[in-house]
Amino acid sequence: MGGERGRLIPLHERSQAVSLIQEANKAGARLFKCCDVVGISTRTFLRWQAGHVLDRRKGATKSVPKALSDAECQAVVEMACSPRFADDTPAAIVVTLLEEGTYLASESTFYRCLRAEGKVKNRRETRTGHSLSRPPERVATGPNQVWCWDITWLKSPVNGRWFYAYAVIDLWSRLIVGWEVHDRESADIASTMFERLKREHGVTSVYLHSDNGNAMTASTMLETLHRLGIVLSTSRPGVSDDNAFIEAFFKTVKYTAGYPASFKDLEHARWWFAAFVNWYNTEHRHSAIGYVTPQQRHTGTDLHLFEKRNATISQAHALNPLRWSRSPARHAKIEVVRLNAPPSIPDESSQRTA
Repeated sequence: MGGERGRLIPLHERSQAVSLIQEANKAGARLFKCCDVVGISTRTFLRWQAGHVLDRRKGATKSVPKALSDAECQAVVEMACSPRFADDTPAAIVVTLLEEGTYLASESTFYRCLRAEGKVKNRRETRTGHSLSRPPERVATGPNQVWCWDITWLKSPVNGRWFYAYAVIDLWSRLIVGWEVHDRESADIASTMFERLKREHGVTSVYLHSDNGNAMTASTMLETLHRLGIVLSTSRPGVSDDNAFIEAFFKTVKYTAGYPASFKDLEHARWWFAAFVNWYNTEHRHSAIGYVTPQQRHTGTDLHLFEKRNATISQAHALNPLRWSRSPARHAKIEVVRLNAPPSIPDESSQRTA
């Protein structure tokens, strides 16, 4: 009966084990040594000795009085698959049998027995549902590698009329590399904008991510992007998180202090948006890139700022080390930014270098 501690001892052997341990203990053997030979702990022996011999560990054989026998479960399956009930649900089968004075099992038990036989499936003449795959992951390690863009509506004084702000953000630096405001949403306008942006930034190739709007997926737009060497990926329908970076920018736009309830005209919308983008790019300290401005990160001047911060805090620590319970954290530059990363990939905040 000896064996490795933790093995499952059958129920019918436990009384015998208790008797043997008691006998050896009376003969002078140490109790914990006897228990160790059997493969149980002293506490387990005391519990068995008190009459609590049921094994509640995972994997132990248990007696479930209310469970159906194999024959009863087979009768449930045969009844559900009979020609009479072949087109009925378990709920309908149960109530029909009850009205006839017969009880085989509950609705959930019907499903459980059918599922065990692999007989629970969709039998309707419809296409099987499927989930849309995630967009491809985009990884940026520097500026002008990955751009994201979208169009947001700006309210006008006329109810039902809108102005449309086109914006393109650099994934790595969060710099707004291009924007325009128009009185309509158009693939032709977007195509012209990207031709201009490629010339201004001198990029030879870039990944571009957008949602599935008409202006983003129109044939004119797709043809222009192909000609410019821009590789496009799009979000899943209705999943705004697939294009989270530009959506976050638009939220910053509309939740900032001073955002107008409505814009007087197109010129007002353009003037206000230009001022906001200038502030966002050159003055706004972005939390996700280490509280530097997008322009500082885009041009590489942020590294000098991190060095100054670390030098200042190191000097303060040296002057009065008792103020810190541990070495002060260093300010570091985020080197990798990921768009639509798989759940197993750590987020950008963990990929920093000093």
